[in-house]
Amino acid sequence: MEKIVTYEDFTKVDLRIGTIIEVNDFPEAHRKAYKLKIDFGELGVKKSSAQITTLYTKEALQNMQIVAVVNFPRKQIGKFMSECLVVGAVKKDDVYLLKPEIKVKNGAQVS
Repeated sequence: MEKIVTYEDFTKVDLRIGTIIEVNDFPEAHRKAYKLKIDFGELGVKKSSAQITTLYTKEALQNMQIVAVVNFPRKQIGKFMSECLVVGAVKKDDVYLLKPEIKVKNGAQVS
C-alpha cells in the first residue's frame, strides 16, 4: 500500500451508479477516448471522458451502468468539461469499467 487513508477520508468520495446514455468519439483528446453522458437519476446527467476505446465499443457502452465519482471538481479537457470520473481497474493501458452485476437505480450510492 502506498498511502493510508482514514475511513473519514473515504466517506468524502461520492461513488454513484449511472447509466451511459450517449457515447461520442473524442478526436481532440491526446490519447484515444470517448465523450460520455451519464444519467445519475436525481443527480442529473453528467459528462465525462474516458480512455476506454481499446476494450469497449460505443455500442457496447450504450445503456451500460457504471460506477463514477460524482463529487470531484469539474476538469477541463481541451474544449470538453468533464464533470465526473468513471471508475475502472487498470491493467497496463487497459481500463476495465467497474459496474454492478444487476441493474440498480441510477444515482444509487456505492459504499
